[in-house]
Amino acid sequence: MTSPDTAALVLRVIVGLTLIAHGYNHVFGPGGIKGTAGWFGSMGLRPPLVHAWMSGLVELAAGAGLIVGFLTPFAAGAIIGTMVVAGITAHRTNGFFIFKPGQGYEYVLMISVVCAAIGILGPGKASLDHAIGIELDGWVGGIIALVLGVGGAALLLATAWRPERRAAGSTSA
Repeated sequence: MTSPDTAALVLRVIVGLTLIAHGYNHVFGPGGIKGTAGWFGSMGLRPPLVHAWMSGLVELAAGAGLIVGFLTPFAAGAIIGTMVVAGITAHRTNGFFIFKPGQGYEYVLMISVVCAAIGILGPGKASLDHAIGIELDGWVGGIIALVLGVGGAALLLATAWRPERRAAGSTSA
């Protein structure tokens, strides 16, 4: 394997495992799916139970897709979309840095950028895509990942995000 193939494998596996752990936590972690739904509802995602399930399942499936390198730019795009939604709904107003869970957007930004890079780099030779002859890398892979991710996030936010509006003159604690 060449160095780019090795780099693609390392990035795919580490990001994929991270997203599987993240999705597993949404579905089966403390509070389970009901806790995740409550959190999503508090951020204005409607209906919250649907979004909790979809977030968890997309993270599990896209993480697995990255690990094995199957439809890699689509898996990367699904993760980008999930991270963009999380960045806007949960982290955007907390600044860049994460010092405690639920703060800053550095994690979701980093995962998004790495997934965009994976879309451009391609899955490498140690992947199902390579084994079955799917060649979606370079700018094609990057565009698929970005359009799917950012476009999907924009569509979801436009149709399902209803954050609570603050009364004029109110301040947050």
